[in-house]
Amino acid sequence: MPDAEPLVEVILEDPRWHEAGLEPMAERAARAALSAVGRDPDRHEIALLACSDARIAGLNADFRGKPKPTNVLSWPDHDGAVPEPEGAGAGERLFLGDIAIAFDTCAREAEEGGLPFADHVSHLVVHGVLHLLGHDHEDDAEAEAMEAIETNVLASMGVPNPYSREERPSGASPG
Repeated sequence: MPDAEPLVEVILEDPRWHEAGLEPMAERAARAALSAVGRDPDRHEIALLACSDARIAGLNADFRGKPKPTNVLSWPDHDGAVPEPEGAGAGERLFLGDIAIAFDTCAREAEEGGLPFADHVSHLVVHGVLHLLGHDHEDDAEAEAMEAIETNVLASMGVPNPYSREERPSGASPG
């Protein structure tokens, strides 16, 4: 059986991400997030921009009116409920949207929080994927529900609960 198409298309703008091994980290985290919410990862696609703080600060200014770096941003491709991929064949894939992740902020947050870099990045990818699926943290109830999903996904990957250390992703869906 041939290997499945990658779920995550990584666009490397900052070579430090390649050196850090982002591609397999992102693929694993995105697959775990989709599987946890009952979606077939092989039937979906995500684009991930791996960039620097300078680049994400520009995106954050353009889309959220906040001209400062953040760790992760997401742009869902669907308003409202995310449909299931069309067609019965495994060849039909649904594009969920775009995520951007900033190396400098992620590295700094991991160091400040005493977190392994890979664990923190995995958490942020899961967080971004959940935003693409329509999850949010605009109020306490939404935040608690999203955190519960993140915690379960990360536990399935062997990553400790990031919220037990008071870590909170600062990125949000700009849409």
